[in-house]
This record gives sequence, structure tokens and C-alpha cells, in this order.
Amino acid sequence: MSRMETTWITNVRLPVVLLENSTELDLETTDSDGLIAADLRIEGERIAEITSAAARPGCNVIDQRGGMVLPCFVDMHTHIDKGHIWPRKSNSDGTFDGALAAVIEDRSAHWGAEDVRRRMDFSLRCAYAHGTAALRTHLDSSDPQHKISWPLFAEIRREWAGRIDLQAVSILGIDRFLEGFGPELADQVAKSGGILGAVTFMMPELDEALDIIFQLAIERGLDLDFHSDETADPESRSLRQVAEAAIRNDFTGRIVCGHCCSIANQPADEAEACLDLLLEAGIAVVSLPMCNMYLQDRAGQQTPHWRGVTLLREMRDWGIPVAVASDNTRDPFYGYGDLDGLEVLREAVRILQLDCPVGEWVSAMTRWPADIIGRPDLGRLSVGGTADLVLFDGRNYSELLSRPESNRQVIRDGRIIDRSLPDYRELDDLMSAKSLKGAA
Repeated sequence: MSRMETTWITNVRLPVVLLENSTELDLETTDSDGLIAADLRIEGERIAEITSAAARPGCNVIDQRGGMVLPCFVDMHTHIDKGHIWPRKSNSDGTFDGALAAVIEDRSAHWGAEDVRRRMDFSLRCAYAHGTAALRTHLDSSDPQHKISWPLFAEIRREWAGRIDLQAVSILGIDRFLEGFGPELADQVAKSGGILGAVTFMMPELDEALDIIFQLAIERGLDLDFHSDETADPESRSLRQVAEAAIRNDFTGRIVCGHCCSIANQPADEAEACLDLLLEAGIAVVSLPMCNMYLQDRAGQQTPHWRGVTLLREMRDWGIPVAVASDNTRDPFYGYGDLDGLEVLREAVRILQLDCPVGEWVSAMTRWPADIIGRPDLGRLSVGGTADLVLFDGRNYSELLSRPESNRQVIRDGRIIDRSLPDYRELDDLMSAKSLKGAA
């Protein structure tokens, strides 16, 4: 499809919750899935019209035959610097501790600039082909890795501009901010236009460490993004302490907390008190259902007894902004995945039981994460908005979420893109390399 011609995409089904500026539609015709029949007119890079379905003789037409159309995905919590190292460094026992040890060893041995660049680019090509328009990645930022990965990320962000809007967050243990490393890292993050982040866990000096990172963010005008309570232990309450620190420090920037698993195992009164604090502090929560189900409650060869995910429904009902995301991809923290937003949505619906009805939850991989990361122009179907769309065969959520939809079409800036996925064989030489660290 040429970017400059008028094109109608006809006979589509659209989620009403993702529509903006579409006053021509009769919303009383919405079906039980919250979908409405419509046609889309594309002019150049923009959606020019969303109107009732009708015959379009003499036009350049893509007939969806009742298939659903979604805006491109917003994947707001990933780790593309870790991606695809599984073939050379797997997780020997499938546990969180096993994953952490494996990544530290692999990072020390291999994560030179060329190794990280090629794996990040491979990951982004996968995400782009599947229909992702914006992606936030966490970057391992312990010294000296921050001197490699942050300048490299800045280069990759420039190279991918116009295809995937990229954001980056630092990740390292919150305890490192007690050791005097914080200012150097915060300066690097600020220089790179990033978000300051850390992993929070229970320790006696947690409040002190949180005050340090909040003040560093305030001084540099940075947003914050934490990994919090990625554990089944109900005594792990660092999420609550993050909220208290935000209130204590009068923080006005954006804050995201990811994982937040342990709250699901806490008594109802404790969990609800934490939700009140999250709402007061203005904290958004992103759940990573595939990775959390993979790691949590793993012990030897026994069957896990819980799904490892946070209280996403309850948070949504409380008024807390929520989303879901990919998290890790083919690395020791999660041995699978392909940065496919549809896969994340499909598995989130199943793991978190986000159905009966599924209705608004299509927003968890589109509109809601776009708003959380400060991109309210993305993740919705809007007249006048950029024509960044994913076209599916599935005519309702049952069909859409039952198959991989490998033959979907992706439209970016009003033009159908080549959806060819990169071949894993491209990375074979990296997987067999003894060490590329010296290439930094």
C-alpha cells in the first residue's frame, strides 16, 4: 500500500474502548465483546475517517471480512539487552536465583558493545514485525556495564526512530544507591534521556536507599521505574515502601512498579492498605504474566501452586493505572517469548483470567501502557492519529486469542510493512563465542 494514496480498510471489527474522535459510529451497535463494525479511511500516514461499514466501489480497498483491527502494541517492560542469550547461558534449575546467577556470569563474559547491539537489534526486529510501536527496556546498569549499554542504547534509539519509539530504564539492586554509585548512574541516565530505576527488596536500609534514588530523580527531572517484590514471600513489602517514599519526597514525576508479586499472598487488609498508598502516590503497575508464572513458586520438580502474578484486577478497580508487558525473552529469566504483543495479551487473559468479559483488557497492551509511559498519542484508534495498525483474521476475542495470527498484517505510517522475522541462526556465532567482552 503506497503511503500517499487513499485506502479503505473495510469490514473491520474495532474495540470501542480504543476509539477516539469517531463520532460517526453508532455505539448502540456494539456487540457483546465490545466490538463495533466499521470502515477505516487512510490518507497518507493518518487515519482520516472511522465510519460505519459500507460498500466502497472504485476505491483501493483492504477487505478484512469482519477481522479485528487493533492499534500497534506498546510493550512497556522488556529486557532486550538480555534477550536471546539462552542458547549459551540457560537457567539450570528454572529459579529466580538461578536466572540471576546465569545473567551475571554471561554479562561479565560476553556483554561487549557488539554482542549487546546485535541481540538488541534482533529483538527489535521481532517486536516490529509483530506490530509494536513503542517499547521500554530495562538496561543492566551495574558498573562497568552502564558505560557500555547506555551509549549503545542512545545509538540504537536513533537508528530505530520512526519504527519503534524506545525508552530505557536503569536496573540494578537498590542497595547500590547506598554505596555512592547513584549520582554517576543518574547522570548517565539523564544524559541518555532515560528513566532511573532499581530492584527493590527488603533490607534494613531500604527507606534510606529509596530516599536517595528519589532525590537523584528529583534533582535531574527523571521519572522512576522499579522492579518490586518479585517473590512469593508475603513478608516482602517493598512496594508499599516505594509508595511511602514517593509521598514522603513529594515526588511529582511518573513512577512505575513492575512484578509486585508478593502482594497477592498478603492478608486482604495489608494488600488494601498498599493499594491506597499506590493510588495516593500515583504509581502505575505493570504485570509480567509470562515471566512471573515461569519463575514464581518453582521448587525442584514439583507442580507450582500459584500463578505468580499480582492483583491486577483489584488495582484496576482501585483506580491504579495498570498494564501488561513481555518482560524477558529467551534468557535465563524466561526461556521463551518473541516480543509479540498479541502473545502477551493472549497469555495475560488466560493467566490473570481477564475475561468474562475481556472487554476493556485489550487496553492493557495498547492504550494503558501508552498513557503510563507518556505517549497518549499511541495505543488507540483515533481520527487524525497515525495509521499504525495491526490487522487480524480473528473476528472476535475468542478467535483472536485462540491462534497466533501469524499471517496478520502490520501497517505503519499508513503503509503495510514487511513482516519477515529474523532467523535465530543470525545469532549462532554469538552463542558459540568464548567472549566478546573485549569488543566493548
